[in-house]
Amino acid sequence: MSVFGDGLDAAVQKSFTRPAPKNAGPQMRYLVKQLKGTKAVAELLGMSQRQVERYVADQAKNPRKDLAARLAGEVKKRWQPQIRAKARQKAASTGGIVIDTRASLGYTAPIGSTDQDRIRDLTVALPPRYAARLFDAQEAGASDRELQEIAAEALKEVYFQDGGRRAGSREEVRFTDIERLEFDL
Repeated sequence: MSVFGDGLDAAVQKSFTRPAPKNAGPQMRYLVKQLKGTKAVAELLGMSQRQVERYVADQAKNPRKDLAARLAGEVKKRWQPQIRAKARQKAASTGGIVIDTRASLGYTAPIGSTDQDRIRDLTVALPPRYAARLFDAQEAGASDRELQEIAAEALKEVYFQDGGRRAGSREEVRFTDIERLEFDL
């Protein structure tokens, strides 16, 4: 499970103008159209091509829970690509991104300061350049750890250092034990 990747996807999905198909038949037909064939869909979902054809023809209607989850996930990944691209572009150029988290946050600082990690509830608006970095890294297939490091760097600058107005000696922010993480555009 990718906490950061899933959170970024959920933020972008809030900008969809139409809901994605909810039932197996329409979902399967959408994937067949997107991937240009039942064989590609069967390989993607790990099932037989004949079973995909049954869902497309509405002969099969109720997939197992694991298949239903994979099917819904693959449809959402591909749903409204132009709307998705516009939302990402807006966040990366003008709007920025808001991170809402409850996690253990601390930092590396000179001896004598209170650098202990502690649970913090934060809702912080990050500048567009960090939204761009997060989305670019996600597109490039970055791991959750890499996305976490970008978010920690953003929180260091925006929250801990307040854009350079305070705490300039803090070197590295630790962002661990994430209890809740949501993004909003």
